[in-house]
Amino acid sequence: MSDITHTAGRIAPPAIPARPHVTSLHGIEVADEFAWLKAENWREVLRDPSQLPSDIRAVLDAENAYSDAVMSELSGLQEQLVREMRARIKEDDSDAPLPDGPYAYYDSYRTGGQHKLVCRSFRDGSSPTIVLDGDALASGKPFFELGDRHHSDDHRWLAWSVDEKGSEFHRVRVRDMATLEDLPETIEDTTGDAVWDARGESFLYVAVDRNLRPRTVKRHILGQPVSTDAVVYDERREGWFVSLERSQSGAFAFISISDHETTEVRFLPRDDFSAEPVVIARRDPGVRYEVEHYADDFVILTNADGAEDFKIVTTPVATPDRANWRDLVPHRPGVMLLSIYVYSHHLVRVERENALPRIVIRSLETGVEHHIDQAEEAYALRVLSGFEFDTATLRFTYSSMTTPEETYDYDMNTRERVLMKRQTVASGHDPSRYVTRRLVATSADGALVPVSILHRADLTLDGSAPCLLYGYGAYGFATPASFESERLSLVDRGFVYAIAHIRGGTEKGWAWYTEGKRAKKPNSFRDFVAAARLLAESAYTDSGRIVANGVSAGGMLMGAVTNLAPDLLAGVIAEVPFVDVLNTMLDADLPLTPPEWPEWGNPIESAADFRTILSYAPYENVPRARLPAILAVGGLADPRVTYWEPAKWVARLRSRMTGGGPVLLHTDMSSGHGGVSGRFDRLRDVARTFAFAIGATRGLLHG
Repeated sequence: MSDITHTAGRIAPPAIPARPHVTSLHGIEVADEFAWLKAENWREVLRDPSQLPSDIRAVLDAENAYSDAVMSELSGLQEQLVREMRARIKEDDSDAPLPDGPYAYYDSYRTGGQHKLVCRSFRDGSSPTIVLDGDALASGKPFFELGDRHHSDDHRWLAWSVDEKGSEFHRVRVRDMATLEDLPETIEDTTGDAVWDARGESFLYVAVDRNLRPRTVKRHILGQPVSTDAVVYDERREGWFVSLERSQSGAFAFISISDHETTEVRFLPRDDFSAEPVVIARRDPGVRYEVEHYADDFVILTNADGAEDFKIVTTPVATPDRANWRDLVPHRPGVMLLSIYVYSHHLVRVERENALPRIVIRSLETGVEHHIDQAEEAYALRVLSGFEFDTATLRFTYSSMTTPEETYDYDMNTRERVLMKRQTVASGHDPSRYVTRRLVATSADGALVPVSILHRADLTLDGSAPCLLYGYGAYGFATPASFESERLSLVDRGFVYAIAHIRGGTEKGWAWYTEGKRAKKPNSFRDFVAAARLLAESAYTDSGRIVANGVSAGGMLMGAVTNLAPDLLAGVIAEVPFVDVLNTMLDADLPLTPPEWPEWGNPIESAADFRTILSYAPYENVPRARLPAILAVGGLADPRVTYWEPAKWVARLRSRMTGGGPVLLHTDMSSGHGGVSGRFDRLRDVARTFAFAIGATRGLLHG
């Protein structure tokens, strides 16, 4: 295309020195010559990136300069991509307002604005007010991200949170929505969660410890010093995270304590936060549950009693322990129950069967059920629980890879749906110009792997098309086949965009998840390779025309696939990639390590877990081989996948590769796991990855 200039010059990558370092455990020695890239003062760096030691900063700066130099010949393409993607955005956009009593709440953007405006109007839409102006609050800050917002029942107060580093230390303030002024008190080092008491005099919040782990629930009384906030619950055991929720009924606050396999929930009445939290069911290894409330009962979604794909039970509020749980919606193998929402007369559940979601409505008086029909072959659904309990209206969104998001209000009695908003693609979008399909790949052990694809309707399927294949496959997260307008910039250039719904997610039920974790983690990698081979064999693309893309735990997938099948790929885009699995799981001080042991295994205590992780961890298994072009992206303030993981990985890739590449590292020096803040600034990150994918498939990257 005319927006790309091809030059043949090559640029030398930075030389990152290797420094001998060996870890010995369980009788095994593991070399880590780039361990020095992990700053000893990493906790301080998360709070203040300027504290990064100068020798490590010099490496990251040099890598950024090298990445920019290699990508410079694609700079015109990147700018064109940014213009295209921005032109699709309706700049003065607003959410469909969610009603609550006399008011309705919504987020919006102003033309040219980077950040959300948090707004309130009367229920009829009159007298709109900007309660929080994200653009004004972000002014002059390198990073700014609005977090959770929770209003009191009387609509006077708004507890709101903000992250100004990207490291997910959230500051909580309280705004008077009549005067739009904040109260003097500021609560630092929280998750941003908050639940108000019924009178609007105090709220609960979750404080994080020095390792950024949410461990303590406190109560703040308005007007009182933060230093006097009472501890409501403190989790002393390592590896457990604490979160807060408010029941849809408004009667209770729930304190959820969980790891990746087990849950314990405690409740307090919202009219008495001085009460001792009451346990619903003591933690039982492997038993997960989440709670809602209806009348004199709790309604619980759980995998108890062997309900692998979950069931719904009820239990009396007065005696909620496991002995009193009674099935309401029984377990059905292969039908994964994902979430529940309880209203005054209806129970709503979202379930997934054969990798497709479904919304099911149940009358709580009669037990009669129905589901909301959807039309397309592959699609995404999302329920917005709203603020109100005594309502027959359900708010949900629908989209597919070709259909922009549509927001509906659905009458659960009459079964009528009303379109409240359709996502506008400002530059125009004709869904008939595109095709979305669902394919099935056969993995190495015979497992059938769903693959969602998007391409132009006029694309000739002769194997010549380049393909971007995305995968995640971890924590039971199912990747939705939803609409993303940015993808059109690839698809309109002849790409096939595909999603491999690999094991490690729950697209095909809970077993789909457990078959892709711990000792079975390599199934995820083989599933992805099978999806790539299917796309080539079906002439959607061809071997050597595929760019693999994954984020976070999906970045581990990228590293493993690079090791497993480098010849299959033209390029790899690994964003905030969790590639240094063994060393991270060996460091119990890192923010996520103890809570992650149920997901990956504990190599400190278990020799078997140590050997399993060692066998597949991308950093430990880099081959001496010709590699595809690779782009790794990190964030200096990232507490989830620390900056040194992609930095070490890139250094080792370069030290072992026998040809191919280039191998690039871009570290954002002012953001964390989610990348840069600002809806337009983030387009530059997307444009970088898309330009890299285009360059990799056309042989235009030289380094």
